[in-house]
Amino acid sequence: MKTNRAVRTPGGMSVRLDVRALTVVLLLLLVALVASVVLIGTGDFPIPAADVLRALAGNGDAGQEFIINELRLPRVLVALLVGASLGLGGALFQAISRNPLGSPDILGLGQGAAAGALIVIVLMSGSASQVTVGALLGGLATGIAIYLLAWKQGVHGYRLVLVGIGVSAILTALNGYLLTRSDLTDAARAVVWVTGSLSGRDWDQVWPLLALCAVLVPLVLTRARDLRMMEMGDDVSYALGVRVERVRMLLLVAAVLLTATATAAAGPISFVALIAPQVARRLTRSPGPNLLPSLCMGATLLVTADWVSQRVFGADQLPVGVVTGVLGGVYLLWLLVAERRAGRI
Repeated sequence: MKTNRAVRTPGGMSVRLDVRALTVVLLLLLVALVASVVLIGTGDFPIPAADVLRALAGNGDAGQEFIINELRLPRVLVALLVGASLGLGGALFQAISRNPLGSPDILGLGQGAAAGALIVIVLMSGSASQVTVGALLGGLATGIAIYLLAWKQGVHGYRLVLVGIGVSAILTALNGYLLTRSDLTDAARAVVWVTGSLSGRDWDQVWPLLALCAVLVPLVLTRARDLRMMEMGDDVSYALGVRVERVRMLLLVAAVLLTATATAAAGPISFVALIAPQVARRLTRSPGPNLLPSLCMGATLLVTADWVSQRVFGADQLPVGVVTGVLGGVYLLWLLVAERRAGRI
């Protein structure tokens, strides 16, 4: 089956369209939409899907509109935006490092954001907004530290991953120490945040995520061609006119911002950034970074995992980070076995 077609634009330019990748993106968007409607109707007060759609259109009764628009819709939007940010950030890290293990989970960005949040919680007894700022600053500081430590006439894949693993180990120890220094109330609050949860999310978390995605997503997608060339190696990229270090720095900053902001909004939700790009690539069967499919896959994975966390375990609702952690751990073991059999590790 032919999956690529040349499409001529009104300006006379020829654009190659990957039909399979476009189909995967549209199907993922449809699944995410359906899962979102189902999730909005899920809870102690169940609402049928038809009533959810009616309320979203502004035609529901007052009680349903309050429950949906003020309590449940923000949580679902945060899930979609966080999943999309992690999926896109993970695709960027894996493409830049040219390593399927090059994700924020492995590199320690989640642990860095958690360290920033724990410092605010344990040492400052900060408010929810201060915890969010602390997590964002912690993630950004970790990203800068990893980049500087991995720099040696440029940043290369395995060095980036190895430095990230070392930084992650240090930050994990630091987080454990901070928990031992906290009192019972702060420790309970910190553990819930570190696990990764969407409970209690409101419009205050939606707007910063939406603004960041509105700026960074178009910026990153316009660099997809450069990133595809960079996967062939720096020498080839330079020969094709790509300013490798400039593009790499820009995309790393974007990936760190996406990951840190998502973590600040919902806590360090594990493995979405690792799984989404890999699954997207297997679905599209397309070489290259698969940025848009990874973004859509991340959003779909997280909103589906949130539904699982609320419904599969009965009355005992789990934080969504537990669900993604279990799924991601299984996938990581499978990926390590597959990479070892292929002789790449």
